Amino acid sequence: MTDQIHIRSTKHEDISRLAEFIVPFVEQGKILPRTSEELDELVETGFVAVEEDLEIVGFASLEIYSRKLAEIRSLVVAEHRQGIGVGKKLVSACVDRARQRNILEVMVVTSSDVFFQSCGFDFTLPGEKKALFIQPHLNE
Repeated sequence: MTDQIHIRSTKHEDISRLAEFIVPFVEQGKILPRTSEELDELVETGFVAVEEDLEIVGFASLEIYSRKLAEIRSLVVAEHRQGIGVGKKLVSACVDRARQRNILEVMVVTSSDVFFQSCGFDFTLPGEKKALFIQPHLNE
């Protein structure tokens, strides 16, 4: 089934279709909203899953913070294409890009931890380090 779906780097021409594609996921609270400008900035490190008829059926981006750390952001797959490996291919493309750029660690903030564990992610870093977070605007 995924033979008809190809993962490729995002292009500037994809931005308007991509902005439309992510709307339902934003409305469902699955990902944060992205402006066209933000999507445009992610072109260099973003990936789309495209069906043969050129329909976008998935998206993920690798946001690079430094040589040490990057984050997989905005991973979404069209509902009618979930469960066939599209998400794993997008994650793999992001991890491969990090490897090509010699990024030491890739993280993800997610509500789908089982999915990311199936892609090789874990809750701890080497040496039992853990990532901890705080939302400063909620702790005033």
